Amino acid sequence: MKIIVAILSVVSLQTCISNSPASNHTEPVWTPQTEMQQGLKKAYFASGCFWCVEAVYESVKGVTEAYSGYAGGFTINPNYNQIGTGKTGHAEAIEVIYDPNVVSFSTLLQVFFGSHDPTTPNRQGPDRGSQYRSIAFYTSPEEQEIIVKYIELLQEKEIFSNEIVTEIKPLEKFYYAEEYHQNYEKNNPNNPYVRQVSIPRLRKFQNAYPELLKENH
Repeated sequence: MKIIVAILSVVSLQTCISNSPASNHTEPVWTPQTEMQQGLKKAYFASGCFWCVEAVYESVKGVTEAYSGYAGGFTINPNYNQIGTGKTGHAEAIEVIYDPNVVSFSTLLQVFFGSHDPTTPNRQGPDRGSQYRSIAFYTSPEEQEIIVKYIELLQEKEIFSNEIVTEIKPLEKFYYAEEYHQNYEKNNPNNPYVRQVSIPRLRKFQNAYPELLKENH
C-alpha cells in the first residue's frame, strides 16, 4: 500500500497542475500590460502544457514574447479550474508575439512540430485530456495554407511513425490565462513538474534546433 501511495504521489507531481488558489472569475483575470509594437505579428499554437510551450517559443530568435492562455473551445472567459475539467472545449494555448523580419510563420510552425508529439490525441507526455491536444491555429487563409502544406510534407516524408492528429482551426478567441501562469517555468524553476517535464522538453528542443535559438539560450 505504501508503495502504491508513493507512486501516485510522484505521478501527481509530474502533471501540468498548479497548486495556486482556485479561481472563480467569469471575466478575464489578466491581460498584457504592454502594447503591441508596430511591425510585430501574433501566432497561436496548442501543444500540451502551456508552461512548457511558452518557454520553448520564448527561446526562439525573433519571438519577443509568448503568453499562456486558452483557445479552441466554446466556453466564454474560462478559468484554469474550468479548463482542467476538459469540458470547456478549450486547449491550453500560447500567443506568440514575433518579428516577421526575423522569424517567419513557417519557422514557428517548425518549432511547433519540432517540440511536441503531434500524434497523441488528447495527450502530451504525462498530461492527458482534451485541454492538452495539439492545435495549429490560423488567423488568415495564408496561414491556413502554410499549415496544411507543412503537415502534408511531414506525412509525405514520414517524419512521424504514427498519424498526425493536430487540429487545424481558425482562431476565434484567445483568452489569457491567470497571471501566475505567465512565465511559469522561469518563475518556478523548482516546481517538480517544471524540473521533470518542462525543462527536459525545452532542452530537447534546444539541442535539436540550435540554429533557431536566441544568443542567450
